[in-house]
Amino acid sequence: MRHPEYQYLDLISDVLARGDERVDRTGVGTRSLFGATARFDLSDGTVPILTTKRVYWKPAVREMLWFLTGQTNIQSLLKDKVRIWSDWPLDKYRRATGEEISQEAFEQRVLEDDAFAEQWGDLGPVYGKQWRRWLGADGKEYDQIGTLVQTLRENPSSRRMLFHGWNVPELGAMALPPCHLLYQYHVTSDGRLNSLMFQRSVDLLLGLPFNFVGAAALQLMLAQQSGLQPGELVWMGGDAHLYLNHLEQAQLQLTREPRPLPKMRLLRQAASIDDYRFEDFEVTGYDPYPPIQADVAV
Repeated sequence: MRHPEYQYLDLISDVLARGDERVDRTGVGTRSLFGATARFDLSDGTVPILTTKRVYWKPAVREMLWFLTGQTNIQSLLKDKVRIWSDWPLDKYRRATGEEISQEAFEQRVLEDDAFAEQWGDLGPVYGKQWRRWLGADGKEYDQIGTLVQTLRENPSSRRMLFHGWNVPELGAMALPPCHLLYQYHVTSDGRLNSLMFQRSVDLLLGLPFNFVGAAALQLMLAQQSGLQPGELVWMGGDAHLYLNHLEQAQLQLTREPRPLPKMRLLRQAASIDDYRFEDFEVTGYDPYPPIQADVAV
């Protein structure tokens, strides 16, 4: 059987070989293909934490747990030493004030000054807000994750087990509109939970390896909360792209042969979907190649 990581490497190779090159929102430029799919079997505990470069899976799990809280301010992420969302509020602060503050100094101010964090550390109504506190036209807030867990338990044959973040009236207030915007779930007759994540836009080098981890961690939590076993994780991408300043790094990654994927498990039965902590996750057997450094396009 072919190593499942080749699905990712083949996509990278295809984008390099025949991707459409164009100017993008960031000004960096991309090479992209439209429409891609990958499938990973999680039933034996194996998860798609890529091995052809080191993927920092711990921040990815912490980010997913942060999404589930419904929070939108980077202060709590920074307290967990997760810096992946700092670029957007930092860019906004620099543009608004003209101050050429370093990322480290900006993050320190967010950590130490609650008033500064409230003004400059909030990302707007991004992922967690939509997942847990979607504001409807009726003025009510809707907990999509809570409804999903209830449906998985009570009506697992439903074809309406999904949640998404594309809340049109609130898109303009978001630091970044949701990229992984739709998650759908499916329960098999023998009690396996399958998931599908759709990304409208995906940074293949930096973003997708991270997104694989978050989606897998969420699937494990939802399966446990529903009394199910993890099944297949299906990923679908719309605009799948490499930034033009990532091409050399992508070519380097293609020279590496995948190693066995690691396994992830939950160490305890959490009382609810809101009860999970980072310490509940264990990853074993992870032996990746060294990391590949690249800049985030903002």
